Amino acid sequence: MNLSTSLIAALDSLTANKLRSGLTILGIVIGVGAVIAMLAIGRGAEASITGSIEGIGSNLLFVVRGGEDQEVRNAKWITLDDVDALRDAFQAPSIIGVAPLLEEGGVVSAQGESTNTSIYGVTAEYEWVRNATLAEGEFINETHLLSRSAVVILGPDVADDLFGRHEGLVGETVRINGQPFRVIGVTEEKGGSGFTNDDNRVLVPLTTAQTRLFQRLVPNSVDMVIVQAIDSESVPQASEEIAAILRARHRTDLGEDDFTIFNQQDFLATASTITGVLTIFLGGIAAISLLVGGIGIMNIMLVSVIERTREIGLRKALGARKRDILIQFLAESSLLSLVGGILGILLGWLIAVAVGAIAAAAQAEINPVISLDSILLATLFSMAVGLFFGLYPANRAANLEPVEALRYE
Repeated sequence: MNLSTSLIAALDSLTANKLRSGLTILGIVIGVGAVIAMLAIGRGAEASITGSIEGIGSNLLFVVRGGEDQEVRNAKWITLDDVDALRDAFQAPSIIGVAPLLEEGGVVSAQGESTNTSIYGVTAEYEWVRNATLAEGEFINETHLLSRSAVVILGPDVADDLFGRHEGLVGETVRINGQPFRVIGVTEEKGGSGFTNDDNRVLVPLTTAQTRLFQRLVPNSVDMVIVQAIDSESVPQASEEIAAILRARHRTDLGEDDFTIFNQQDFLATASTITGVLTIFLGGIAAISLLVGGIGIMNIMLVSVIERTREIGLRKALGARKRDILIQFLAESSLLSLVGGILGILLGWLIAVAVGAIAAAAQAEINPVISLDSILLATLFSMAVGLFFGLYPANRAANLEPVEALRYE
């Protein structure tokens, strides 16, 4: 019996029990569909996070308190005096912009509405260092900083939550942690994805945040310093200059830094590691359903062997070899998994498209990515499941003795 004859015989056998075969195939369909959908969602999330980080800028560095081997609470604070030292062109020629930052969560309210958001205390440099473009109004300037003005710039999401719009809001009044602030601008929509959402935040003058909103143990301390290098090639040199200045000011030895400097590549590496583990985890969970589908194939094939014992005996009595019986039953199990795999690909694609549409409606910006390697992986895995779980029933059928099989009732 050649392969084509075995496939035709397998197809005839499976179509003779359409409902049973369909239910068996369903297990493989769900398994393959789940694997493809989970891998697509994981890769879509990775692409979204990576794009968000790359949008920050390739020539930015972020300096925060605490060294790699040191507890943050024991580290020295980064102060505005440190920030002024980083602005020194003689000590740091590779740096063209320095923007200190204070950050804390808080409640912003207006017109009977309120929302929890991130409150940033910033200086005028923040606008061009972080490329914070405004849809309307003006940015925080030196006058606001010197006078500790109660002014605020709203993110579009915050504006929508409070006023139901993000246009024509300059001059309106909002309350931050119960204190009145005048709106002087609204930032442009950027979309939120990855680690932060630039649309869900408010910006106030750094000096105002220090005196009216945030309480810090050390005067003039900041939570983060955003440093802009001349270009992406100057980032390593700028990092060395920052480290040298802070070590000298904090009087720390090499290898005992009480600060950490991050750049875009650090964020990308961390994000890729997290999303990679997440994708593998989701794919592993989905693969379990494939194993369940394989057990279903084994179960149905064992039932088929029992039902067709007399048929097997008759074929062997007429000259069918052990290999012919083995190939026939393996062809049946493989056909079940192959059909299930093809239908599973379609199901996985539909799930991925549905998740992408739901994410777009929720402004999550996760676009599932279905790649050829995930389709091949799921299909080959489903075929392997069919062969593996069909091997035992097929071998059992092939080893039946003709005389005993013919006597079976």
